[in-house]
Formats: sequence, structure tokens, C-alpha cells
Amino acid sequence: MSYSAFALLKNALSGNRGWKPVWRDPEPKAHYNTIVVGGGGHGLATAYYLAKEHGITDVAVVEKGYLGSGNVGRNTTIIRSNYLLPDNTRFYEWSLKLWEGLEQDINYNAMVSQRGVLNLAHTDAQRDAYARRGNAMRIAGADADLLTREEIRAMVPLLAMDDARFPVKAGLLQRRGGTVRHDAVAWGYARAADQRGVDLLQNCEVIGIRVENGAVKGVETTRGFIGARRVALAAAGHSSRVAEMAGLRLPLESHVLQAFVSEGVKPVLDQVVTFGAGHFYISQSDKGGLVFGGDIDGYASYAQRGSLPIVEDVMECAMALFPSFSRLRYLRQWGGVMDMSMDGSPIIGTTPISGLFLNCGWCYGGFKATPASGWCFAWTIAKGEPHALNAGFRLDRFATGHVIDEKGAGAQANLH
Repeated sequence: MSYSAFALLKNALSGNRGWKPVWRDPEPKAHYNTIVVGGGGHGLATAYYLAKEHGITDVAVVEKGYLGSGNVGRNTTIIRSNYLLPDNTRFYEWSLKLWEGLEQDINYNAMVSQRGVLNLAHTDAQRDAYARRGNAMRIAGADADLLTREEIRAMVPLLAMDDARFPVKAGLLQRRGGTVRHDAVAWGYARAADQRGVDLLQNCEVIGIRVENGAVKGVETTRGFIGARRVALAAAGHSSRVAEMAGLRLPLESHVLQAFVSEGVKPVLDQVVTFGAGHFYISQSDKGGLVFGGDIDGYASYAQRGSLPIVEDVMECAMALFPSFSRLRYLRQWGGVMDMSMDGSPIIGTTPISGLFLNCGWCYGGFKATPASGWCFAWTIAKGEPHALNAGFRLDRFATGHVIDEKGAGAQANLH
């Protein structure tokens, strides 16, 4: 069924009895051309682009829970491409372009809102660094505007500008950045992949990966063994545990990243705003709640919940920027398990095991990368080699020294 205004009107007049299930619930086949491990945004996007771009439809997405139960539904929904290093800038700009056409491509309302992403600078040195990054973005074809204090004051009137602990000096604005409804991304990609013949296997946990003579043969699951020519891992914060089943040790640490939402209020914040003197980002949802987050918890964990020190830190950052928000009540918080790489950049590529492919190490950038990640990973799986956009994100870069350290924080996962 194609979604349209006509379909909406037709079903409304018939008591909404004509809607069909969004995707099938098939039984696993004995063998597939390709198995994608992980039913989150990246796994579902990979399956969709394998079918759409490369004609590979004999694909199964294997998910231990329900589709979208992981990080794709546990984030602050921000999309952007405001990076400095060439590998990152080209990749995330391609992702932003895919976001711009996503709803028409998959025939699903993902609520893409290009409201703009504003990075605040609080020192002269930071303003100079933003100017450098903005120039790099423009060279790569991304949009970037360096704003003055007066332009920021007019754009975000509730922001503490002058009599503040961290006075605002300038800001870097990417107008094409914004937010997307995270759940809708998972549902839309799942529906689009299913329509092209992909099997979506929920409640099917991978408990082993069968490797014989250096080549992958399939996966052991709670629903039995499923054979495959190729196995693609897109398991986010559990990537290390899944890869270990095939004998791979990954340069990753898993940490919890918390997010928060306040009670709903009338529209007060039109853009996504990020704090330059601390790790904090905030936007307002369509339902009126302020959605915000900050740093990962400082210890390794696989729990989808957070800790009180991070709650306190995030609230302090919020008060430093927006003192008027102090009277708001926050409704809830949640946590996603981040697969933190040692240089802060992702891994998309082949592995030493023939037929086994890897997509992990997304740190804070996983959601915004969803379309490009799926597109590039699908290319890599289909061709057996990376696309130019993800060639730098190879697994062996940590051994060869070709790291992509966007923040310049060094080889410490907790700092990226």
C-alpha cells in the first residue's frame, strides 16, 4: 500500500478498516544471500539499500528484540554535517542529502525538520576554530554561516548572552541541519525493505557466528542456524560482543549516553543549539518538550539507563545557557549503548574473515549517519570493497596510524 492523502481519505471514509500490516512477520529461511545482524536504523537502512541500489533482495535482518528497540529510538534526533575532517565532512554531507529526500524515497513521513543547528562559541579561539570548520564545510559542499552575537541574539532570544558564566562570542550555523523523528526512521526503513522482499526476523537473537576455513557460513540464533553467503554486523553498542563470536576483537568500548525530555511548553526554541563550553545540545520537539543531552557516562556499561552525576551535569549546562528553563520539570530520561571507537569515528568495511562485514564505532554520531551508513555499508557488502565515502573508515586504520580524530582527543574512547 502506498501512503498518500488519497489513501488517508479513502480509509477514513471506510472506518480505517483497509490498512494493512506495515511489514510481514516471516519464518526464517534455511539460507540467505546476506544476513544483517541488528534491526536498528543502520541495519534496516543497509537491507533497504541492498535491495534498492544493488538488487539483492534475498536478505534477512536479524534482531534480538523488536525492530527499533535500540539506539535508533534512544537519541536526541539531531541531523547535521558540520564536521571538519574531509572523511567525515564528505560522509555526513552525503547523509544529510539522503535525509533531504528520504520521505519521498521510502514513502513514509519521517518528520524531517531542517530547523538549523547552531554551535555556540564562547572564546575568541573557539570562534576562530568555528571559522576554520565552516570554511572546510563549504569546501566540501556543505552549508555554513558564521554568526555574530547580534545575529544569535535575534535568533535565540532566551539565550544567556552577556551576564553569563560563558558569554556568547559567535556561532556556527548549519541551516540545513535539524531533527528527524527517530521512531519513524526505523519504521519507514523497515516497511520499505519489507516491500522489496527483505525478511525482518524479530525476537531472533544471534548467539554464534559459524566460520569455517576463514569464511563465514551463517549465524546461530535462538530460532536455529541460518546459513548465509555474507553476514553484516550492525549491532551498535553490542558490536564487540557479536564480533567476538567470530573471533574478532574490536577497538571499541561500550558506554551509556543519556537523553532527557522536559514537560511540554509553547514554542520557545526554533533551532538545535549546542553549548561550546560543555557537551550539551537541546531542541524542542513537535509535542513541545525540550529534548536535550550531554556526555556519556564515564564507565563501560551495557545498561540502557544512566546515572545521577550525568543528570546533574546536563542540567547545569542547560542552566548556563537558558536560565529561564530552570522552572521546567523534566519528564523522563533514557539511555542508549554507544559503541565508542578510539578516534571517535566509525568503522564501515570488510574484516579478515571472508564474507563478514562490520559497521560500528558510531560514538555520538550514529543517528545522523543512518542513511549514509546504510547506503555505504550496502555498497561495501555488494561490491566486496568500500565506497570512496567510507574508504577511510576501515578497521585496520588503528594499526596503521590512519586515525580520523575529529576532536583531537587522542586514543581514549571516553573522550570522543
